Amino acid sequence: MNFLEILTLSFRSVRANIIRTVITCCIIGFGIMALVGILTSVDGLKGYLSESFSSMGAGTFKIRNKNLGFSLDADEDVAQKVYRSISYFEAVQFKNKINNQYPTSLQYIGGQGSIVKSGTTKTNPNILVLGSDENYLQNESYTLLQGRNFNETDMKFGSNVVILGYTVAKKLFGKSYAIEGRIVHIDNVKFNVIGVLNEKGSSFITTDNIVVIPLTKARQLYAQSNPSYVISVKGDNPENLQPAVDAATLAMRNVRKLRPGEEINFDILKSDSISGMFVEKMSYATMAGFVIGIITLMGAAIGLMNIMLVSVTERTKEIGTLKAIGASNKTIRLQFLLEAIVICQLGGLLGILLGIIAGNAVSLSVGGTFIIPWIWMLVGISFCFIVGLISGIYPAFKASQLDPIEALRYE
Repeated sequence: MNFLEILTLSFRSVRANIIRTVITCCIIGFGIMALVGILTSVDGLKGYLSESFSSMGAGTFKIRNKNLGFSLDADEDVAQKVYRSISYFEAVQFKNKINNQYPTSLQYIGGQGSIVKSGTTKTNPNILVLGSDENYLQNESYTLLQGRNFNETDMKFGSNVVILGYTVAKKLFGKSYAIEGRIVHIDNVKFNVIGVLNEKGSSFITTDNIVVIPLTKARQLYAQSNPSYVISVKGDNPENLQPAVDAATLAMRNVRKLRPGEEINFDILKSDSISGMFVEKMSYATMAGFVIGIITLMGAAIGLMNIMLVSVTERTKEIGTLKAIGASNKTIRLQFLLEAIVICQLGGLLGILLGIIAGNAVSLSVGGTFIIPWIWMLVGISFCFIVGLISGIYPAFKASQLDPIEALRYE
């Protein structure tokens, strides 16, 4: 018998035991679903995180007090070290030095649980009140749906003017509105609405639940004893921020009066570096998903081997008949081995389909995109082949060693 005939015979045997085949395929399928599903969801979350952090602003980086530097690996010694805050004077001095070359925005958090009212309509107490300047919108990749940006007069005199986030405006004014003459109260202080931001979409770090007021007004209304300002700098080349980072680092060292060789006491954060830290940590989730999938497949391999051994016992007379008409030990081994591999591959295809559905369900539920995990699909198929090979070797060898006469007499 040639290979094609043996393969055809294997398929025929698989179809003849359809219930057993379905149960075995389900065992294999759940193992592959665990592998593909978990890894697909992790890949979806990675893409979501990268997209979320990129919304901080293309080609933009932030300078902030080192106490506030974002780190996922800070040990206790680093966490206990206190660095001097970036003062308003230092932030303004820095902006004066570099703003002509690189647009610079100063940012001051006024309130993080504020209420905004318009007439009898008000928001939930979850609005971020941010004090900033004329460069905030371009540095943070916001665009205006209506109205205008801050002007020099607004910034100089700390005018009671506000730019509303998309969600805030929609909550207060409904779906269709015009902002001319609109007045809102932010924490019971009256502001004239001069602009509404386009929707940016909720993500890991960005939100439309925001109102932006002039920096000078924010400092006046939300005074803090020792605030630290965040500085946003937009480079002239989004693909290569290093020249802008170097210039900003030098300017900030001068402003902070750091001597040559002295450790910098501020952090420079780029969106890609932050997302990179998260993606690096997500690799542990990938490893965990991989291990879980392998363990599940090991259980499936044991189950498949047990089923194949039972199949050998039940088909002893069939094996004897095949040997009696001239089938060699090699042919018998290959037939049972192919049966195990075919069952595994069918289970693998089922598992890949279920894994893609489950993994993308998790990804889409947190705002990620639909992805087709070609690599993990290939990994799943490969593992199914290995599992089928391992599970089928011993039953195939046992079947091939049966004595044809004794097999024919088997009842």
